[in-house]
Amino acid sequence: MLSYAFTLALRGFRRNRVLTALMVLAVALGIGVAMSMFTVLHNLAGNPLPQRGDEVFHPQVDPRPADLPGARRAPPDNLTYIDALNLYHLDQARQRALMSANWLPLRSTVAGSPLRMETTRATTRGFFPMFDVPFQYGAPWSEQDDTRRAQVVVISQMLNDTLFGGADSVGRELIIATKLFRIVGVIKPWNPQPHFWDLDDGAYGAAAQIYLPFFTWLHLPADFGWGPMDCWGDNPGAGTHNPKAAQCTWAQYWVQLNTPVQVRTYRDLLLRYSQQQHALGRFQRAPNVRLDDVMQWLNYKHVVPVIVRMQTWIAFGVFVICLLNAVGLLLAKFLRRGGEIGVRRALGARKRDVFAQCVIESALIGLLGGVVGLPLVWLGLWLIRQQPVSYAATVQISPLLLLYALLLAAVATLLAGIWPAWRAARIAPALVVKSL
Repeated sequence: MLSYAFTLALRGFRRNRVLTALMVLAVALGIGVAMSMFTVLHNLAGNPLPQRGDEVFHPQVDPRPADLPGARRAPPDNLTYIDALNLYHLDQARQRALMSANWLPLRSTVAGSPLRMETTRATTRGFFPMFDVPFQYGAPWSEQDDTRRAQVVVISQMLNDTLFGGADSVGRELIIATKLFRIVGVIKPWNPQPHFWDLDDGAYGAAAQIYLPFFTWLHLPADFGWGPMDCWGDNPGAGTHNPKAAQCTWAQYWVQLNTPVQVRTYRDLLLRYSQQQHALGRFQRAPNVRLDDVMQWLNYKHVVPVIVRMQTWIAFGVFVICLLNAVGLLLAKFLRRGGEIGVRRALGARKRDVFAQCVIESALIGLLGGVVGLPLVWLGLWLIRQQPVSYAATVQISPLLLLYALLLAAVATLLAGIWPAWRAARIAPALVVKSL
């Protein structure tokens, strides 16, 4: 019976080709717009560290003065050098990463090689295992390299391709900020979006090209800056040439906590640390700490642009309007076939048979609209990638989202076709036969 209803639905397509084409186009347009924006939102709001995003946490403490004008209640996003160093050494039993970023001059040791400025992430060894950074050649530096300020460096595959033609460059040397560094590792393409570990320079963009031990980077001979700073008090520029200034926050710090017990224990540690610093007179405020995992941190920072959320709602509003148009067209299409439906009912077809035929026809129209809408999704994403916004290059569609688009089109149109199908199934056969 279902196959018969399916055959009748296909015949219905041929009888009302114009109406069918209009409905398919309406569904395709709605799917194209809605899925384009949903894909953008999905890309931006997804977990950038899905394998362990709930095990990596961002600690915050509050060293600001009690009477700081305009200060929000939440603690600063970053740590002062003193607090970063204290927390780093306070809990050495787990993976942890202390970091910041800037640009550094770099050139190879080949005579006459050009000088280039490269994005730099200064961090400690825990950065690599904690964030699952994949290596193509070599490995991260050791904890001892962190401690003894070793002049070692990890570079990106892109930089390795540029400088060494893609060959294994482990053991070779680079001149970075006038100092000689030995390459210990080359990482594979790795650039989770958003850059949850450091949102100071924007949540989206290119990955760093070189990774240096934090304490080595901090003591480079030349002043290349220490990333965005937030200072307070009578000397707001104190950190410009002295990153150890007590009134400047700039260092990012992350720890890995594998169980809820570890999370509670570490939060207690932050509270005890703040109480201790308050007792020593460094902290003027009562203990004020935060400890967020990756997604909590991104939500707290409102990383997904408000305009993207708004545009997604508008896009689905367009889809609903397209479906409402489809409902009207379906109703007109089914009622125009009142004679055919009346004859079927007079020959013994039940209401549910007519209803099933119309609903199947609606679902097929939706599925066809979804297929036609997929190129529109691709076109919409291509247009978004041409926009001058930081996240444009990160927008990609996956086969799973394409499948969702087809399912959404079919299910939404099936639901939209229920009322027209119900109206068509209620056509009285006697009245129709009399009018013939």
